[in-house]
Amino acid sequence: MGVAGSKLEKALGEQFPEGERYFGFENFGNTCYCNSVLQALYFCAPFREQLLEYYSTNNKSCEENLLTCLADLFSQISSQKKKTGVIAPKRFVQRLKKQNVLFRSYMHQDAHEFLNYLLNELDDILEKEAKTDNETSSNGPKLLQENGVHKEPTVTWVHKTFPGILTNETRCLRCETVTARDETFLDLSLDIEQNSSITSCLNNFCSTETLHSEDKFFCDKCCSLQEAQKRMKIKKPPHILVIHLKRFKYIEQLGRYKKLSYRVVFPLELKLSNTVEEYADIEYSLFAVVVHVGTGPNHGHYVSLVKSHNHWLFFDDENVEMIEESAVQTFFGSSQEYSSNTDHGYILFYESLGTR
Repeated sequence: MGVAGSKLEKALGEQFPEGERYFGFENFGNTCYCNSVLQALYFCAPFREQLLEYYSTNNKSCEENLLTCLADLFSQISSQKKKTGVIAPKRFVQRLKKQNVLFRSYMHQDAHEFLNYLLNELDDILEKEAKTDNETSSNGPKLLQENGVHKEPTVTWVHKTFPGILTNETRCLRCETVTARDETFLDLSLDIEQNSSITSCLNNFCSTETLHSEDKFFCDKCCSLQEAQKRMKIKKPPHILVIHLKRFKYIEQLGRYKKLSYRVVFPLELKLSNTVEEYADIEYSLFAVVVHVGTGPNHGHYVSLVKSHNHWLFFDDENVEMIEESAVQTFFGSSQEYSSNTDHGYILFYESLGTR
């Protein structure tokens, strides 16, 4: 561990970023799914800043929960005297297992499921704390519902960072009426195809689908089932865009899930198309990739690639090493079904380059 740390420091030399810390995480049997996601979140600048701010202002705090455990872990890393090393996220993992029975077993876990659970849980905790603060504040203005006026829901910093808004548009082909329904998303789960790209997967996600035969749409204006066209558009892109590649597909003939090792190119810089006009030129920069290593959905390993201060780093539990930017493309996937390369990009983290 010391050798790996000193090797990384030697590789970066005088370019080692001022005040930055690169620490691997100890694995407690099967916690690589957790370690890889936590590394990606640690190097998500707006998330880390808000979490450390939360830690400094709520240190006296309340009972232990996932938020306090994660804030404590991030604070431990950022305040280390050494620049590199290994930390055991024991308290966080214990809390996770105590809180959710799904993560208690030693079976292979899904990193995407964990990420979704964690972000939703953090958001819930912050909402409850904000609600409690409002109810116990006696001096400030009353924010509770009065005279039938509904108060605005609390928007937490987790909610400001990750979610975007999708618009589901359905156009009746008889009367041309468009019905639009908005929905919030934490990440975009994309179907993948062999030798494709993130851009083509996004285009497929937002493509127009015709509803006919048994799938006809009930049009309120026509008061009957009608043929219609349906499409999804990104109404409001998030600040941090998380893309989940659906690499695990249920194959009916096999009666089980199979891992798709397809080669899907993910660019270092991504421009979103299929958005509403005011966001048409939003550009994103890739800063982290959670990689699934292995041939199937029920076994394997997770590692993460992270961009920090223009350097790319490879995190594999306790081990941290520097890699060339060009090495990122080795995680696109395999162009042939049977390949010795089983390291495939699974969750991609992009940060918006524009301000909104």
